[in-house]
Amino acid sequence: MTAGIRVAVIDDHPLFREGVTRSLSEIDGFEIVAEGSSKDDAVRIAGNINPDVMLMDISMPGGGLNAIPLILEIAPLQKIVMLTVSEASDDVTAALNTGAKGYVLKGIGSRALADVIRMVAAGESYVAPTLSAKLLSNRSQTPANRSELVASLTPREQEVLHLVGAGMSNKHVARKLDLQEKTVKHHMTQIMTKLGVTNRTEAAMVLRDALDQRGQ
Repeated sequence: MTAGIRVAVIDDHPLFREGVTRSLSEIDGFEIVAEGSSKDDAVRIAGNINPDVMLMDISMPGGGLNAIPLILEIAPLQKIVMLTVSEASDDVTAALNTGAKGYVLKGIGSRALADVIRMVAAGESYVAPTLSAKLLSNRSQTPANRSELVASLTPREQEVLHLVGAGMSNKHVARKLDLQEKTVKHHMTQIMTKLGVTNRTEAAMVLRDALDQRGQ
């Protein structure tokens, strides 16, 4: 039997924390290995338990953003997903720049959260779509530039990007194109590098802007 994804939940609101742990515990493939309520708890859990994925709030004693570099100093491979109410672009940017692999808003459903955790555990990054759109709108990159960037991708990369933009997971893209899932992951890595983005959601937003530009 395959071991489940080991998850730690760090949040200073007991009812919310209990709700998240209970919801994930009821979904196959997850094991809650630790809970905490502060920056110090997060650092201690990363060092002593080393969960596969750590869900962590921003607003808690000590600060979630302050915890990220401390956690990665003692556990460099720790995958961190911020689970928060903050939609501030500065918070999103700070979290990603200091090493978080995901940024999710607390209104997310349990099944969708489970999908995000699986994605991050598999080595991908994730940012809530509404926040990715906001980040992209704050960039100086023009639609024309985005159109050129998409045009610079290989035909196969463009094919993969269009399917991802349609909401398909790597697994579904692999099935659609009759490829290995690891091959799709490699294409996505190349696509994100060429487009100058950090996750698949931002890549999809670049594609949308490029298509809008062509349609004008």
